[in-house]
Amino acid sequence: MLSSLAQHLRAGELALTIKVNLSDPQVCEIAALAGADAVWLDREHCVGDWPGLYHQILAARRRDTEAIVRVPRGSYSDIVKPYELGASAVMVPQIADLNDAAAVVAQAKFAPVGERALDGGNSDGDFGRLAFGDYMERAERDTLLILQLESPAAVEQADRIAALAGVDVVFFGPGDFAQKAGIPGQFGHADVLAAQEAVADAARNNGIVAGTVLHPGTSVESLVTQGFTLINVAADGGELRKALSNRIAAARHTAAPLLELSQPVHNA
Repeated sequence: MLSSLAQHLRAGELALTIKVNLSDPQVCEIAALAGADAVWLDREHCVGDWPGLYHQILAARRRDTEAIVRVPRGSYSDIVKPYELGASAVMVPQIADLNDAAAVVAQAKFAPVGERALDGGNSDGDFGRLAFGDYMERAERDTLLILQLESPAAVEQADRIAALAGVDVVFFGPGDFAQKAGIPGQFGHADVLAAQEAVADAARNNGIVAGTVLHPGTSVESLVTQGFTLINVAADGGELRKALSNRIAAARHTAAPLLELSQPVHNA
């Protein structure tokens, strides 16, 4: 029986995520209750500290949902700590090229694939309860390393990056790709669509998972047909803003004629 996000994705199943920018752990619970297969916790662009991240991961797990953490490009610890806090996947943004990808794999994976230091005394090792062998086996089976390919240079090497031992997911970032290609915001541009196809092909050719975001001009159906099975479908801040804007607009529209009827009549 498949039990983890990693196992489901490796079996070719679809995983839909919600990107969480807000730092309150309750947002993770709400996303889980909405049916997300995982929450994508963003630490590249959003605020938060390590204890806060831990509470978000725990909130997702409380509702039987897993956490993907997009880390900032920083130190070795920025990559490793989310795993140790219990994240199911670490997403590393702005992969520059094959050499950069190989360096990230070395930091994120245990030997013999990489050079990650072994601890086991944190949440992911049940605070030392797991023997080292079991701990390493669990990490290999139930966690993912996701590399974001977001530039023309990275996409050009997508097949070679996807072929690296230790890379579990290649993830196409259309927004950054478009702006780096000199066509910001043009998600339907031929160059963006070709890059998206190249990342999907690289994953397929190497037997790993392809991921991306639902963006203008695409649908879940079209992305799955193309080969993507890890798809982010929404972000909390934008959805909250739209929902509240719609509520306010509807209330104003309903109230306007009533207010006009209730205006006092002033005799000349």
